[in-house]
Amino acid sequence: MGAVYFYHLTRRPLEQTLPVLLDKARQAGWRIAVRGTDPARMEWLDEKLWLGPEEAFLPHGVAGGRHDASQPILLTTAPEAANDPACLMAVDGAEVSPDEVNALERSCILFDGNDPQALDHARGQWKALTGAGCAAQYWSEESGRWEKKAESG
Repeated sequence: MGAVYFYHLTRRPLEQTLPVLLDKARQAGWRIAVRGTDPARMEWLDEKLWLGPEEAFLPHGVAGGRHDASQPILLTTAPEAANDPACLMAVDGAEVSPDEVNALERSCILFDGNDPQALDHARGQWKALTGAGCAAQYWSEESGRWEKKAESG
């Protein structure tokens, strides 16, 4: 049974935080799906990942290509990812179901703590997922480094 980790971004934007978390997930040996809500935003994230430092390159692709199933990291807006992920990273308010949390090794919800709507949506996700019995952790970078602030399950 997996767990869902909530990442409250307040100091670094998504394009800086996501590669760090993707690298950790890859080190765990996981395939990852990055789920968003807007195809243009997924293209933007794809570009940001390509522009990262060469020594920290993260092999990835945007869903819709002929090699989706073999991508270690697949950026998608679809509810199911073709790369059979062990880890899901939801961004920009993308939905995550209790069934997904329980079926995957790890689910991560990254949200912009400086956006009141994103904050409210993440609170709703926490309540829904923990209410469904999912194990959850809440991480904040407010102090300048990541700290676990809450745990459920």
